[in-house]
Formats: sequence, C-alpha cells, structure tokens
Amino acid sequence: MELNIAVCIKQVPASMEDIELTEDGEIDDKYLDYDINDWDNYALEAAVQLKEEYGGKVTIITVGPEEYEETIRMCFAKNADEAIRIYDDDLEDSDTYVKAKIIANVLKDRDFDLVFTGLQSADESHAQLGVALANLLEIPHASLVTELDYDPEEKKAIVNRELEGGLEEKMEIKTPAVLAIQTGINEPRYASVMGIRKARDKEIQLLTPNDLSISEEEIGPEGSLTRVEKLYKPPVGEMAEIFEGSPDETSEKLVETLNKKGLVS
Repeated sequence: MELNIAVCIKQVPASMEDIELTEDGEIDDKYLDYDINDWDNYALEAAVQLKEEYGGKVTIITVGPEEYEETIRMCFAKNADEAIRIYDDDLEDSDTYVKAKIIANVLKDRDFDLVFTGLQSADESHAQLGVALANLLEIPHASLVTELDYDPEEKKAIVNRELEGGLEEKMEIKTPAVLAIQTGINEPRYASVMGIRKARDKEIQLLTPNDLSISEEEIGPEGSLTRVEKLYKPPVGEMAEIFEGSPDETSEKLVETLNKKGLVS
C-alpha cells in the first residue's frame, strides 16, 4: 500500500527579531527575508520519510501569493511530489479559520491518508490550523506530535504527543487523520543542488476560491472569525531591581517591596 500525504506549509519571515512597524501599524517587510515555517519543515520531513519507507506521494498545499512558490520549490527539492497553491486578492486578511476552510475544500474530494501541518507558525503562533482542519474534514487528529510511525496493514498512525510537565501520550489513530507536528521530531534535510535544479521545472497547480465554490463572503475579513485590531511594540517598563546581600537581607528587602506595592497583606 502506498501513502498519500498532504503537507500544509506557510512562508514566514526568516527572523522575527527587530521587526519594525509602519505608521499604519503594519509590519514593515522591506528588509525581511522569507522561508518555510520551521514547524512546517519538520512536517515535510516526516511526510517524506514515510513516503520513502512505504511508497506513495507527498503533496504540498499552501494558501498564499506567487512569492510562496520559491518556498514550494524548495519543498520539491526535498522530495515532495506535487503542490497546490490557492490564492487571489480577495484572500487578503483571511484568518486561520478561512485558510483551514479553503484547504479542507481542496482535500475533501481527494484521496489522502494523512494531512500534516506544523504545530504553529512563527509569525502568528495560533496553533489552530491542524485542529480546525480535522474538525472541518470530520476526521481524527493529534497535536504536538513528537514521534510518528505508521502501520500499513491496520491503516493507522502511531504517535507520541507532548503533554504538560514533560509527559507524553502514545496514541493510535485510524487514518485518514490530521497530525500537527512539533519541532524536534526529526532532522529536516537540506535541499541538494540536483534537487533544486529539478524543482525548477515542476508544475505548481494554482487554484482560486472560485475553483473551490467558495464565495467572497466566506473569505477575507468578512469570512474570518478573528481579526487583528492593532500591532504595537510593548511599552518599555522600569528596570528590574536586583537585591544584593545575604539571603536574610534580600528576603527582607523583597517583603518590604511587596508590601509597598500592595502585593501582600
């Protein structure tokens, strides 16, 4: 049996440090470089490893503008087989729920065994896509996946998922299923020079919401359940006060400070 695996990816700023905002409160992307979201890179590697072990096909799916195609081609260079990019201008300012709905519409009539997402994205950190996709597709899911295997005879994924306090839960999930992959599950490969050359000629299928019978009212800000009201840098607070002296002296100073600020009674 061969596996059909879909991997949802996103292109994000390569570094979220030293972000500058415009006067309108938007992120100034003039000097930003972009790359595949780190969590998605681990998800891609997990899918490719399963394909190499059991055979099958890895399909990249992304919701984004033409600039995303550079990242898609790097996925090809890492042994992905096909790619679908969904976009038109009406998708601007769509939230994660809208993107999940679009991807679910792509997948619902296709034969797939597993859908991988990264646990979260470096730019938004919502960790919503995997859960929303599973709900819309009405299939099982697991999040925070740190180990992964597959039983082709039983058609089930065997996963470890991260819990609080350093604990892990082992689960067996019948496929089709959605798995949200945590970083550290594997060691993502580098794209080879030969792989990069071959990736240049691979076709990327382009779809629009119209191709998926999704109306304008269902996408963009109107179809979104959440929206960004304002972006701003956190205000700079006062410097931390360092208490010096013996443990008894610093304890006394701490209690005195807490009393002054009304934090203890």
